[in-house]
Formats: sequence, structure tokens, C-alpha cells
Amino acid sequence: MNIQALYKLYLSSTGITTDTRKIDKGNLFFALKGENFNGNEFALSALNAGANFAIVDETIEENHQLIKVNNVLETLQELAKFHLEQFKVPILAITGSNGKTTTKELIHVVVSQKFKTYTTKGNLNNHIGIPLTILSVKSDAEFVIIEMGANHLGEIASYCSIVQPDYGIITNCGKAHLEGFGSEEGVRKGKGELYDYLREHMGGVFVYNEAPYLRDMARGIASIITYGVSPSCAISGDIYGAEEKLSIQLNNAEKTIIHTQLIGQYNLPNVLAAITVGRFFGIELENIKKAIEAYTPTNSRSQLVEKYGAKIILDAYNANPSSMKTAIENLIKIPHNRKVLMIGSMAELGDATSQEHQNIIELIRTAKWDHVVLVGPHFATYSSEFMYFKNAEEAKEWFKNIDWAGAYILVKGSRSQEMEKIIS
Repeated sequence: MNIQALYKLYLSSTGITTDTRKIDKGNLFFALKGENFNGNEFALSALNAGANFAIVDETIEENHQLIKVNNVLETLQELAKFHLEQFKVPILAITGSNGKTTTKELIHVVVSQKFKTYTTKGNLNNHIGIPLTILSVKSDAEFVIIEMGANHLGEIASYCSIVQPDYGIITNCGKAHLEGFGSEEGVRKGKGELYDYLREHMGGVFVYNEAPYLRDMARGIASIITYGVSPSCAISGDIYGAEEKLSIQLNNAEKTIIHTQLIGQYNLPNVLAAITVGRFFGIELENIKKAIEAYTPTNSRSQLVEKYGAKIILDAYNANPSSMKTAIENLIKIPHNRKVLMIGSMAELGDATSQEHQNIIELIRTAKWDHVVLVGPHFATYSSEFMYFKNAEEAKEWFKNIDWAGAYILVKGSRSQEMEKIIS
């Protein structure tokens, strides 16, 4: 079956699914494979559960509802690409080591003030999540935002061939996924594949001016729109006041002040990016301000949780050396006499694992803490110096027996550590 014929089936379906536990009547089921599962084995179950057709790449039985292709994943990606090609709307791709999800969410609420906008849900930003996101875009779309995650070279380039973005943002390039990228330079090369695509296809980029390496990476791109602290930027602003939640003041004629619900000065570039995109696409600043001030993070990213009589910065969705450093430095700056760190091991650092965890310990030693709690195998070396637990469950048992009234607590770690369990 060619892609045009499959697309007709998609249009007449009730949507795409890859999980037999989440089938709606009339779905198309794509039998994906992974290291520990084979969707082909569940194709008949999908049909019995109400799917109209199942896309498979293994011979199962003669059944007109089973559509065999060479590779189910590649077919899913090809279908997504074909679907997005039917739209003549702006497509913005976002990648980066830190802040890409928060930036995506902020841009989404801003752009939605004017356009019917579809965007990546949660963290569906990989080789499966991106095509599923695209195939959720409906015919009323006026703007599409796609988040791209990556942990090795060539990955962003492959996503660009599917998404074919018109505009792009690289939030930053830090020490993330070093195991796959090899080095920080490898991270820049990998994330820079987005810029490479836009340079080749005469696209536009929104660039954080205060990161010189991003300016260098963007050279030769047809349209470069800058944001940052410098007055020379298209949108310029800086931190306003010293409240625990980030407020910024724009360097426009009115000196507009925007009070966000985000914790951490490191979110300044993310907010400025959203303002810049909004203004570029003709959204009034008053509406941008309203949208950003109303946005409340609920995804364990820079989320302020008031619980157990304490203020908890829950930033536990993920962690790498760059984001861990900025989160700890942010807490150090907060004026408070009872500050607590609850830090989980960082994953996917390869040969740099030991050194990067040592660097975090050195940073911790520069400040005074009421408690320092380390969780996970890569922090075991420091168990004699700080409170240490093998996992979040053990840490929770200790945590629930302490009076946390008046404490200011940072909870952060890689996804594998599930640090949010400690305060649940």
C-alpha cells in the first residue's frame, strides 16, 4: 500500500494508536517494535478491540484489516511527513539541552492567543513521539510547534526531514547526553542540525543573543531574530525584582513588566523566546503578557510546590550537569536560612559521569545547607559526607519523618531517579 492510500485510511480513521490498551473504535493501530516488545504480536488484539486496521511488518495471517509494510516505524514517520505537507502554516521546531519543554509550553500559550495551535504533548519529542504529535494535528491548524529531543548525532537531522520546519529555536547546548554525543562540542553539532536544515531551506531562527556560540552556529541563516538582555536584540529584557517567582522587565518604551509563575532566573531566556516569537507573528504585547502570567507549570519543571510547611522547587523531570548547576546556583541566591538539596544521579554521561558528579559536589560545598540529600548510584562515593540513599523510595522513608516547616527545598535528578516520589 502506498502512502497516499494509507493516508486516505488515516483520514477516515478516528486517530492513531500504538497501544492496544488505549484503542478507540475506528483507530489505526501501528505495530511498533522495541527492545522488549513486538507490536505485531498484538495486532489481532487491536482489531478485536475496535481498530479498523493494523499496520504490521511481519506475516500474521490473511486478513484484509492487516496491512503489511516493510517497516512500521518508517511508515509511521512517512505518514506523518505526508500529513504535515498538506498544511501551509508556520512550523516551529525547538530543541536544546535545557528548557526546551518550558519554552515550547510558553510559546504555545502565547501563539494560541491568535492562532489555532498544535504542539508536542508532554515529552513526546523522539522518533515515535514526533510523528504521533504530527498525526494529532487537525485540519483547523494555523500554527504547529514541534519539540525535538536527541541523544546522538544525526537524530535532529532525521526529525527535520519529517517536520520540515520553517523556523527553529535552540534554547542552549550544555552537558547533556554526553554518552551519545561524546562531548559538549558534539552536543552543539547535534543540536545544530536544526540550524543546518533551516540554513539550507532559507528558514528563520530565534537566537538567544547572550549565548555567543548560538550566534556563531546561526551564521548564514536567512532570517535571524535575536532575544536577550542586550538592547540591540529584537526583544530585550532582564530580571525584575528579587521575588522567588521570576519577573522580567522589557526594554520597550513602556518598560513592560511580566510576572511569571516560574521559579528560577534561568527561565529568563525561555520567557524572552516566547515573547519574541509572539511579537514576530503579530501578537499584541498585552495578550502575550496575559498568556505568560497565566501559565503555571504542572510538569515537575521549575514548579513551586507548597507542602509539609515548606516551599519545594520540584524540577525533577530530568537533569544534566548544566541544568543541575543552574538549579543549585538559583537556590544559593535565594535569601533563606533553611535551604535543602535533594539531588538525584544524572544519567547518560558516559566517561564524564564521575567528573560531572564531582563537579556538582564541589558546587554544593560552596554554600551552607540545612540538609544535603544525595540519591542514586553515582553519588554513593559521597555517602560519608552527605545524607545518601540508594533510591527515591529509601529517601522518602527518611523524608517523611522530618519536620520541614519553613524549609526551602530543591528536588532534582534524572528521570530514572523519580525524585518526585520523595515528596509524594
